[in-house]
Amino acid sequence: MEEVLKTIMSSLAQEESRSISENVTWGQRKRFADGRVSLPYKHFLGYEKGEDGVLKIVEEEAKIVRMIYKMFLEGKTPLSIAEYLTDNNIPTPAGKHKWQPSTVLSILQNEKYKGDAFLQKSFTVDFLTKKTKKNEGEVPQYYVENSHPAIIPPEVFDLLQTEIKKRKGAKGYKTGGNCFSGKIVCGECGSFYGSKFWHSNSKYRRVIWQCNFKFKNNEKCKTPHLYEDKIKKAFVEAFNSLIENKEEILKGYEDILQALTDTTKLDMESVKLQKRIDEKRLEQSAKKEKILEFINELKKREGLIREFDEELWIGVVDKVVVSREEKISFVFKDGMEVEWNI
Repeated sequence: MEEVLKTIMSSLAQEESRSISENVTWGQRKRFADGRVSLPYKHFLGYEKGEDGVLKIVEEEAKIVRMIYKMFLEGKTPLSIAEYLTDNNIPTPAGKHKWQPSTVLSILQNEKYKGDAFLQKSFTVDFLTKKTKKNEGEVPQYYVENSHPAIIPPEVFDLLQTEIKKRKGAKGYKTGGNCFSGKIVCGECGSFYGSKFWHSNSKYRRVIWQCNFKFKNNEKCKTPHLYEDKIKKAFVEAFNSLIENKEEILKGYEDILQALTDTTKLDMESVKLQKRIDEKRLEQSAKKEKILEFINELKKREGLIREFDEELWIGVVDKVVVSREEKISFVFKDGMEVEWNI
C-alpha cells in the first residue's frame, strides 16, 4: 500500500511539474509572439531590464561591446580580442576573468546589439531535465526589428557579418597587434602574408612580411617578401595620388551610392529567392558603408600626407595584393585598386 501511495504521489508531483512547465512555456511563447524581448541579464553584456521590460543600455558595458566590434573591423581575430580583454582585466559577461574567443564571436554575431531580436532560437524538449535544443522549425520563431535601443548601428553590424563570412573563406588568416596583419594577400595562392624576423639575434634584426603558405604548397610561391618601411612608403605615395584627384573621385560616387541604395530590382525577384535577396541586400549595405567610410577619410585630407598614418591605413585599406613583379596593388575600401611599384 505504501509503495502504491508513493507511486501516486510521484505521479501527481510529476504532473504538477509538467503543468507548471507548460504554463511557463506558454507564457514565454506568448511574449515571443507579442515581440517582447527578455535576456539572461547577468550573462549578457550591454543591457539591463528597463521600465515595462524594455531593454535599456548600460553605457559602461556598451563601451566594451563597441570596442570589440571596432577591434574586429580593424582586423583583429576573436582570439586576439579575447586575449586583449583578459590582459586588461575586463570581466566577461558572466563576470569571469578569462575571455574565450567563442564569447567574443557570440557578441559579434548577436543581432540584439543592432536593436533586433531573433526569438526562440532554442526550446525545452524535456520539462523534467530542462534539456534544450536548437530550434530547427519544431516551434515558431520570431524576428522583431527595432525591438529595443541599438548599441551597434545596423549598417555597422551588417558590415561586420560580411567581414566574418569573408574571413571564413580566407586562407591562412592570422592577426596580432600589427596594423598589417590580415591586410596583405599573396596574389599567387591567395593566402595572407605574415610577419617574420630576419637576423633576430643580431644588430641586423629586421621584420619582413611574406606569404604564410610560401613553403607549404607543393610549388613555392614566387611572390616577394616585403619590408615594413617599403609598405608604408608605397601607401603614402598611393594615397597621395588619390588626394591629388580627390574632387574627381568624390564626384563619381553619387551615382554609385544611389545604385547601392536602390533595391527595387531585388524586391521584384521571386519569394523563392528570398535568402539570396537578403544576402544581396546585406552585401550592398556593407559595400555602401565601406564606401562612405572611405569618402569620409578622403574628405578629411586637405593636403598630401607626409608620413605613414596607421589610423588612416586601417580606415581606407581593405587589402594589399602582392604580385611576382615587385608590384603591390592597394585595394581600398571603396573597391578602387591602385597598383604601385615597391
